[in-house]
Amino acid sequence: MTQPPSQQPPQGGFGAPQEPPQGSPQPAAPGQPPQSQPPQGQPPAQPPQMPAAPPTPPPAQPGHGYPQQPGQAPGQAPGQAPGQAPGYGYPQQPGPYSQPGPYAQQPGPYGQQPGPYAQQPGPYGQQPQPGYGYPQQQYPGAPIPGGTGGGNPFKGKPAVIIGAAVAAAIVIAGGVFLATSGGDDDKKPVAQASTDGKAPSGSPSADEGDGNGGGRQADDDLNVGRKPGEAKVLWLQKNDVDLPRNGADVYGPWVVGDTVVKGMYRTVSGYSVADGKQKWTLKLPADMCAAPSQTTTDGKIVIGVKNGTTDKADCSDLQMIDLNTGKAGWKKSIKKNGIWDMMSDISLAISGDTVTVGRTSNSNAYRVSDGKELFGKPAGNCQPFAFAGGPKLIAAASCRTDDVDNPQHQIQEIDPATGKAKWTYRPARGWEIDRVYSVSPLVVSLTQSEKKKWSILAIKENGTLRSQLVGDKGDKFSPDCGSAFAIFGKSLDGCVGVAADANTFYMSTEPDSSGTARTNKVVAFNLNTGKPKWKAAAPAEQTVKPLRMEGGNVLLYVEAGYNKGGGIATLAPTGGAPQMLLRHPESTSQIESSFYNAKIVYADGRSFIASGRVSASNDKEELETKTMMAFGK
Repeated sequence: MTQPPSQQPPQGGFGAPQEPPQGSPQPAAPGQPPQSQPPQGQPPAQPPQMPAAPPTPPPAQPGHGYPQQPGQAPGQAPGQAPGQAPGYGYPQQPGPYSQPGPYAQQPGPYGQQPGPYAQQPGPYGQQPQPGYGYPQQQYPGAPIPGGTGGGNPFKGKPAVIIGAAVAAAIVIAGGVFLATSGGDDDKKPVAQASTDGKAPSGSPSADEGDGNGGGRQADDDLNVGRKPGEAKVLWLQKNDVDLPRNGADVYGPWVVGDTVVKGMYRTVSGYSVADGKQKWTLKLPADMCAAPSQTTTDGKIVIGVKNGTTDKADCSDLQMIDLNTGKAGWKKSIKKNGIWDMMSDISLAISGDTVTVGRTSNSNAYRVSDGKELFGKPAGNCQPFAFAGGPKLIAAASCRTDDVDNPQHQIQEIDPATGKAKWTYRPARGWEIDRVYSVSPLVVSLTQSEKKKWSILAIKENGTLRSQLVGDKGDKFSPDCGSAFAIFGKSLDGCVGVAADANTFYMSTEPDSSGTARTNKVVAFNLNTGKPKWKAAAPAEQTVKPLRMEGGNVLLYVEAGYNKGGGIATLAPTGGAPQMLLRHPESTSQIESSFYNAKIVYADGRSFIASGRVSASNDKEELETKTMMAFGK
């Protein structure tokens, strides 16, 4: 039976414009999930042939990757040594961890499930996603890390670019120069208050003790070499957390009022946006293991904490924190729903007053304000495994099939209070929901891992297909969606290098290193047609990444380069040249470039750059590691 072509993602990836193939799933009838069947007939183009051997990635660069210990268990948090000494208690506060756990005594209303979901291949199943330092197999046509190029995947056929996991690896590999060129200077840089110009609003913190929050040294001023028109370095922070031997991932940063917050290992800390001094710190009983990409509108968050300090501990405890004050709120353990409920990895997302917990074939949702469970695992054959939050709550689900090598996924908008689906969209069999680049408008990344294909779809408000994005020949893309190693959990949101407004999707291209320095461009896609509208080049010899929309414009991070400071810029929705909002000093470009897997936040006229992971070879080096930097006018 021939199905309407408008409901199926194409069988190719980006490439020349094409007619959608036949064999698409039926749209959902009111109150019913849509039916699906495999594609009929030939796809519009054949995928590139698999090379005889996958390209060999370059040797790992110093300071990159998880220096993972041999034999480390997959469920063990990176950076946690087996038999790690316990670190329980909240020294700063009475804290809820010391209280009896009434939630643990509640009987589980959801029955134990049989095991077929454990066999689902999914994006979270048998093939672990590449993480730090893991060798990758390249998608055919993808450039070899380091910029040597692996052929043109767009030549004469729809492009097969790269899957999200490989994209993250290429971003890391392509950024080797940026990540290693900075080095740790012999000097211990610090920014002193500058008197010229008007500083953004925000109160400095009171000096409440040791002052280590800023890692500051009074006799060193990073603003000495600042040129006219360049922003000030407000502060530079060094690591003040005693880390395990393999280091630890950084969660955040989140800006709440006049406080910037980040979490790492067994500590969540808030710092003054004005001077970087520590305002509060909250000790955790075990490793922090999950966090949503955004907070509630009133500055609350729910994080995941390991339920013990051994290598067998799961990421199954939830802790609410008010980031305005650093006070811990409710804490509870996630109810395990049968033996196949794997919680070594979970993903969290917040929408309104709801936090969702996704993992393989199971899910839960709780009210952020009081911890009440709002909904759990739904009935039926299709189970959510991950969510994207924000102004809407989007769920990605995997449906049980008779062929584990030919998965069936679906995506839904759900009510944050009840978990009820407002609509359901099913791509054709074999396509897996990979990432959500925007929830409003909804822009979704899908992959076919077996055939090495990648597709980006725009979905209408009613859950029907709006368009498939089709890139121009020669354009290659690699959104930065992080690279944390996860087996049973998958985050859908939190990508950078992408942004969207009502009718346009903006995505940065993969850096081109063919010239004297790396550079790239931003491509704007018409969400109604899927075709490119315009392209805007990055500043000379620099690269840019869209962060989000800001006042109708695209907010960009301009990455620091060799003797070129980074900065924050905007790009008009009509294209043109980026306009700098905040130009970071050239004199601190090496420091700015040295942050590994850097996370960028811009708020209230200030930019914050935080390392995505902190590790060191010895205790002395650990305390000298630069972890966060702030710029302002």
